[in-house]
Amino acid sequence: MKKVLVTGATGFIGNYVIRELLTRDVQVIATSVSASKASSQDWFDKVTYLSFDLKNFDSHTNYFTFFQKPDAVIHLAWEGLPNYKETFHIEENLPRHYLFLKNLVDNGLKDITITGTCFEYGLQEGCLSEEMPAHPSNAYAIAKNRLREQLEQLKVDRQFGLKWVRLFYMYGKGQSPKSLLSQLQDAIEKGLPSFNMSPGDQLRDYLPIETVARYIVSIALQEKGGIINCCSGKPVRIRDFAEEYIKTKNAHISLNLGYFPYSDIEPRNFWGDTTKLKTILIHE
Repeated sequence: MKKVLVTGATGFIGNYVIRELLTRDVQVIATSVSASKASSQDWFDKVTYLSFDLKNFDSHTNYFTFFQKPDAVIHLAWEGLPNYKETFHIEENLPRHYLFLKNLVDNGLKDITITGTCFEYGLQEGCLSEEMPAHPSNAYAIAKNRLREQLEQLKVDRQFGLKWVRLFYMYGKGQSPKSLLSQLQDAIEKGLPSFNMSPGDQLRDYLPIETVARYIVSIALQEKGGIINCCSGKPVRIRDFAEEYIKTKNAHISLNLGYFPYSDIEPRNFWGDTTKLKTILIHE
């Protein structure tokens, strides 16, 4: 039975990834900062849990042995989101995460799956494919892209599989309170007559979190490496997305479009190319 370590286990994505892994023939080792938060999850008694804070990284520790010599790692941990512009992503997170992953590889790890971000494409518009150059324009995306580049360079001298999963937009129970649907749901619950948002004509690529978790696990458990978009491949207007949510909730609230300006960290219209992803999912 394959042994898979999941970092960031109690995060929005981590919870769903662990639940998905438990439907497969794998042994799950989960790690996060807070053991108390982990113990409240429905999966806690079904995994091996080891608490660990990356801020306490010690270069003298063999983390491959510490985490019971996993066959593969799904690395979801990343601190400080959704503060995308803050320089700590580059100054603190980047070196810390690289050294942690390098330590695992140096001590025997052979397979890494890491979640990146569609923000690595920068302000490029339209259908974004993995073959396009990265032009990250915010600190979070810059740090993620550099981590990928550093690990690709590490592969020159080390033998390990590297799958870089570029996440687009996702939604579901447990998502950030700052996300569009979380804020819209809050407005609905408060009985507000209208919801302030951007112009809403932007095109985005959305997937439910359960599907995102299934895709991540499917990517992690197969051999194809490199950059892989994790997305629907179908552009949707933000306004339509919000209106459909209101309809599913049978709510009566209007959208106050244009109250907020367009975001300055993302292009107006973009979605992901799923060609590579489909070659992986077809074997399921």
